[in-house]
Amino acid sequence: MPGNFRISYRRSFMNSVSALGSRLLYQVNFTGFTLILIFNAIIQMRHAFFKRREIIKQMYVSGVKSMVVCGIVALLGGMIFSLQIGLQLKTYGQSDFVPTMIINVMNKELGALLTGIILTAFSGAAMAAEVGTMKVSEEIDALEMMSINPVRYLVMPRMAAMMLMMPALTIYTVILGVLGAAVICYFQLGMSMESYFRRIVESIWFKDMYVCMLKSLVFAVIISSISCANGLKAGNGALGVGHATRVSVVSSLLMILVSGYFITSLFYGGFL
Repeated sequence: MPGNFRISYRRSFMNSVSALGSRLLYQVNFTGFTLILIFNAIIQMRHAFFKRREIIKQMYVSGVKSMVVCGIVALLGGMIFSLQIGLQLKTYGQSDFVPTMIINVMNKELGALLTGIILTAFSGAAMAAEVGTMKVSEEIDALEMMSINPVRYLVMPRMAAMMLMMPALTIYTVILGVLGAAVICYFQLGMSMESYFRRIVESIWFKDMYVCMLKSLVFAVIISSISCANGLKAGNGALGVGHATRVSVVSSLLMILVSGYFITSLFYGGFL
């Protein structure tokens, strides 16, 4: 009996190690596949002019349709942040610093981060589902049979559209976040609009703006590449499409947070 238990335990342990190794190998393979996909999509952007109709269509789907959600989240985010910070600073008589903190946080972190999270849920999931459906229905195989490059036909327009719309939506989010904070500063903290916006203008730094734009471009590449890569790897019918969509959203969110941390650390941690 003890011998059988040891054999069973050893077999269970080896199965766990094997499953972990298989999962690790899959992740390494998928990471390499995604990096190659990004490289190929960027190369195919030399044909962007000939795919301008599809790019404009994807810009509308990925960007314009997200404006309402981005606007609501930005307004509420700015209001909530300014309320929490303002009430704390008001007790020390330092409420005049609220506009400075608002524009710094929106430019350095929240603007690109909120936009990236919204587009991951709104557009990234749609990309993964659409490409995944084409994969399981063998439409991508049909494209390859007709000598049509799937990266140029499917991935490049979506990545180009995301790279164009993400910075624009980030600026839109920052502006609405500042406006939402202005409402709280005026009605709750008793600050005049003239004083608020003067502080905002005085606190805008060029470095913060280009770091914000850099983050938005990196997030755009992350969302579009991971979503399309998961779609291209989808299998097992509708179940596989659902799995690819779920994994693409989770992976994109994690990579947005990780890359956002490293970009912030690079520019504000004493490196640059």
